[in-house]
Amino acid sequence: MDLATILGLIVGFVLIVVAIILGGSVGAFIDIPSILIVVCGTFFITMVNFSLTEVIRAQAVMMKTMISRPADPARAALQVLELADQARRKGVLGLQESLNRLQDNPFLFRALGMVVDGIPVEDVERILKRDISQMAQRHMQSSQILKKSAEVAPAMGLIGTLVGLVQMLGNLEDPSTIGPAMAVALLTTFYGAVLANMVFNPLAGKLERNSMEEQMFKQIYLAGATSIGRQENPRRLELTLNAMLPPNKRIQFYD
Repeated sequence: MDLATILGLIVGFVLIVVAIILGGSVGAFIDIPSILIVVCGTFFITMVNFSLTEVIRAQAVMMKTMISRPADPARAALQVLELADQARRKGVLGLQESLNRLQDNPFLFRALGMVVDGIPVEDVERILKRDISQMAQRHMQSSQILKKSAEVAPAMGLIGTLVGLVQMLGNLEDPSTIGPAMAVALLTTFYGAVLANMVFNPLAGKLERNSMEEQMFKQIYLAGATSIGRQENPRRLELTLNAMLPPNKRIQFYD
């Protein structure tokens, strides 16, 4: 679980709530018309730029970004080297026994499955690279949706502000309407700023970071699968993997 994202969001909102409580009433910051304009308006206007399926998929990716994070890349490299060492000792077909233990890792399971099935290494590499490219494209699209939402939310807040001001100026003869109209005018701007700067933009940045890390993981698995398919010396694979890993994550599988 990615505690940094969850903790950051929770603490950020808690600080705002505490500041509101210390300065007055929480109820004064809850306004249904403002929520309808900003939250619902942001969702549907963002959907104009994309399809409904893409927007719904982005919500799922956003939730995944909030609660999960990639594992340790050094551990992934060690796992690949263990498989390469096993293939060197028992042969490529000897990896058949290990495949059943890799079903929780679909990409590595698929990569080694193609190698064990005897598919040419060039074809395995081409297929896996296409898979990585498609994954990166999906993540980029979800990031673009979040960034577009971050652009739309303040704009919807401004629209709500104008609506509130028009309502207020149109009913100056009735003092009882000035307060609710001013609440809509100010709260929509508040909601839009909060959504854009505390939700959409941070999650878009985290999604891009997680996408880069996931691509590195799949590049590690790709390098391992193609090395095993070519029956290369695992020591050479170790050098290749260390060139892909950050300096503080480099491994030493062989003495």
